[in-house]
Amino acid sequence: MVKSRAAARIRHPRHERRGEARLPAAAATLIAIALYVALPQRLLVAPRYVLPVLELLLLVPLIAINPKRLTRQTKAFRFLSLALVLLIAIGNLTALGILIHQLVHAGVKDGPSLLVAALQVWLTNIIAFGLAYWELDRGGPVARTQTPRGDLPLADFRFSQDENDDAVEEVADGSSKVSDWVPTLVDYLYISVTNSTAFSPTDTMPLSTRAKLLMSVQSVAALLTSLLVIARAVSILH
Repeated sequence: MVKSRAAARIRHPRHERRGEARLPAAAATLIAIALYVALPQRLLVAPRYVLPVLELLLLVPLIAINPKRLTRQTKAFRFLSLALVLLIAIGNLTALGILIHQLVHAGVKDGPSLLVAALQVWLTNIIAFGLAYWELDRGGPVARTQTPRGDLPLADFRFSQDENDDAVEEVADGSSKVSDWVPTLVDYLYISVTNSTAFSPTDTMPLSTRAKLLMSVQSVAALLTSLLVIARAVSILH
């Protein structure tokens, strides 16, 4: 324990770090695609497999560029990764809009199916915005591990690790300043989960305008899903 804490105080050049693992982001993307494919056809604006195929076509070259670790980034890589997240988010928000419209105007009576669809939309919402925060904050996952801190873009989020350097030793040793800690996909998915359940920031604060706008959109979408869709579905079941 003492030895590992001492090692945490040794700051290594960031360009010598191994990049973040590719598998978690790829798995999250595939789960989001699968959730979309499983939605009822009436919630889709195009044939079922059109959007998933486009997303897979974007995912394949991203995996090819960085198959195991995210260490290389080009303008094309950045464009593809952002386009992929955008497609997932737009497809899911569109499905949510159709679902709400059907509830309000179409008088949908299939309560169990509606509950399942609402859950799928809510889970996809968490994944999509988690990936968006992960892709945007401090230049993205490649920049966060491969670029010196002085050259990173301004942060979109302030994590508790970013301000814990003056805390007690066992906390301070894991801070960004002492150990050169950087957030990974799990940290951004956590932001997304708490924002979708509390409808507001918790321990991680948005700093930039775009982060605040994204969190606002996500909160509204989660609120609509939770209060309108699920409440209506439960009332139908009863």
